[in-house]
Amino acid sequence: MTHAVLSLLKESRHPMRIDLIGVAGSGMSGLALLLLGLGHKVSGSDKATTLETERLEKMGLTFYHGHTEKEVDDCDMVIYSSAIKPGNIAYEAAYKQGIPLVRRAEALAAVMANKKGVVVCGTHGKTTTSALTAHVLRQGGLKPSHYVGAEIPILGSNAHWDAEGELFVAEGDESDGTLVNFHPQHAIVLNIEPEHLDFYDGIEAIKAVFRQLLSQTPGHWVYCAEDPVATEVCAGPQGVSYGWSREHDFSANILSMRPDHSEFEVYQNEQLLGTATLGIPGKHNVSNALAAIALATKSGVTFEAIQHALKTFRGAKRRFEIRHSGERFTVVDDYGHHPSEIAATLATAKGLNAKRIVCLFQPHRFSRTQLLKKEFGASFGDVDELFVTDVYPASEKPLPGVSGETILEEVKLQNTHTKTGSTPTMMIARDKVGNALRPGDLLITLGAGNVHEVGRCIARDLPVLEKLCAILESHGGGVAKLYEPMNRHTTWLIGGPAQYWIEPRNEAALAEIVRYLRSASIPIRVIGRGSNLLVKDGGIRGAVIHMKGDFENVVVNGNEIIAGAGARLKKIASAARNAGLGGFEWMEGIPGNLGGAIRMNAGAMGTETFDQIVRVRFIDTDGSLKEKSLAEITHHYRSVPEFEERYVVSAVLKGSPAPQTEIDAKLAASHHKRRTSQPVGASAGCTFKNPELCGAGKLIDDLQLKGRSVGKIVVSDIHANFIVNQGGATAREVLDLVAQIKEKALEERGVTLEMEVKVIGEDQPLPL
Repeated sequence: MTHAVLSLLKESRHPMRIDLIGVAGSGMSGLALLLLGLGHKVSGSDKATTLETERLEKMGLTFYHGHTEKEVDDCDMVIYSSAIKPGNIAYEAAYKQGIPLVRRAEALAAVMANKKGVVVCGTHGKTTTSALTAHVLRQGGLKPSHYVGAEIPILGSNAHWDAEGELFVAEGDESDGTLVNFHPQHAIVLNIEPEHLDFYDGIEAIKAVFRQLLSQTPGHWVYCAEDPVATEVCAGPQGVSYGWSREHDFSANILSMRPDHSEFEVYQNEQLLGTATLGIPGKHNVSNALAAIALATKSGVTFEAIQHALKTFRGAKRRFEIRHSGERFTVVDDYGHHPSEIAATLATAKGLNAKRIVCLFQPHRFSRTQLLKKEFGASFGDVDELFVTDVYPASEKPLPGVSGETILEEVKLQNTHTKTGSTPTMMIARDKVGNALRPGDLLITLGAGNVHEVGRCIARDLPVLEKLCAILESHGGGVAKLYEPMNRHTTWLIGGPAQYWIEPRNEAALAEIVRYLRSASIPIRVIGRGSNLLVKDGGIRGAVIHMKGDFENVVVNGNEIIAGAGARLKKIASAARNAGLGGFEWMEGIPGNLGGAIRMNAGAMGTETFDQIVRVRFIDTDGSLKEKSLAEITHHYRSVPEFEERYVVSAVLKGSPAPQTEIDAKLAASHHKRRTSQPVGASAGCTFKNPELCGAGKLIDDLQLKGRSVGKIVVSDIHANFIVNQGGATAREVLDLVAQIKEKALEERGVTLEMEVKVIGEDQPLPL
């Protein structure tokens, strides 16, 4: 019955009712386009609606969100993708009703039977070569139909039926042996390598499939003579070879390689046909172009038309697709997931002369990862820093001991210069890879799964980073990075990533950065040493500024000290001691810096920051530099509203001359008190403000909450107002423990505790 319905599809004389299970995939959506073009009544289903399914609906597809029995009602044929297995509700409904179930490749082969087919096949490079061939033939006036495995902007869609033209260019998938279903007029064989070894016993089984295809192909067998197996399989009078040597039927001599194109001479045997410019980069793409040139020339297309087609060609999506191209950073995405593809793509990337190549690779299928691990290990030699995610399973079940680590281990064994890192999930990959980028880097995301989402997200944030880097470079330097982990910058060692991390070195740079960020409506936070601060696990949306350079300076002038906002309080206390100035001893026990102390009016030993302030210099909300005296600044206990939206850059503080012995005694007393009354573990200092009745630490102690813990966070046994990170704690654990303490204080003592620690950031990470 299946053969009969396929025969009807080949004849294409009568419209049929056809359903496609899994229609949103690139292969199935292309087939749906062809069937609609042939006049059939087409329906389809998938897990989710996509831009592709919406486009198909406008062209006549009846789409079902989710697979259902209803979709196959009254169907003459049901086509299913490789991801659909017996047990699928629509598949089982068709089976029970006796409706012919047809694999995608079988249906495509039947459609192709209406034309003179050109099947493009091989382990890798099929999509780009199919697209190139279709574009060249179209520019040559032959009006081909086409079917390719990705969206090709220059072709308009991934598939198209042209009733006028004779030729039909299509990718042939060798992964499951269905290549033998095709009976084309011509074939292009790009390469034949050990691949899909979950289906094939070995290379001989793969060669057998290609040989059968060629035995069913009466026209030209265009093949890459640089591939020894393809050369072996395609040997014979029908073979048309291409490669780098003039001994081949068609060859190329590369003249120049650029980030967005390649220029090369084209020869047919010894005859120079002319110079061609290909609108995509890479030596491997010049090779792919030779295949299209050979087929087009044999089909009667003039070289002038070929030249025009190659120059105007723009690649398939996810084939060395440039996502960001700026002065300091480049982001490229590529579908490559086989070792040979990866090596060729990285060679192209290396030709762009970036300072470093940073690669994020997502392995595709457990079986491929296991069987080709040594080949993968040898593929990343051109990479300076490599990150590998977990395996994208496709339709496979996990294999014990096989993961992204499998590839990292092989890379480490085979090459010592590539820095490696494991990034199992897409979120972890986004944060670690983005944070690793430095000016001059080229980032390439590689893989056939969803790894491109990471590159897209990073590319979205890079224009702002480019601008920040430019500002810093023009004002004496500094650091700007993406996704800086805030657990590196808080005394609690807790916190998700800051979207933008900026370290200006002087007032002019800071002022310009503030003006830019405000004009771009990007939220701003200024953070010093990160004491008295809890950053939530989702990190901080917007920019975090951390002052370095000039902001760390401390200068003594008579009885006054002029200090930058980034100066550590300990450093100020030490400078005062060396100058014989008293009154600063309390700062010895505070882990923060001056900017943070001013913003929250920090204090200890009965002294507050504003007891010593003379005047404060700051950047106003409009980015202008201003200065105010103590009398002009409203300040309270642990609160200075004036500087919640303004950014302190420096301050003048007053002291009074004191004997060295007196200063040293007070410093020693402060140091002793801190050592004996405060825990040494990671904390944010006092968690709660002291209520009126008694100290917060005594209240929590009286409530018998010392030692109370949530996860890795615990109330200190030494000082109950300190909550200590025992290693690897989260902000969520801190907030849960804080909630328990507040609830008990209110229930048992009627006291509402207020946090002294400032809580900032997002509960959930920024979306991809």
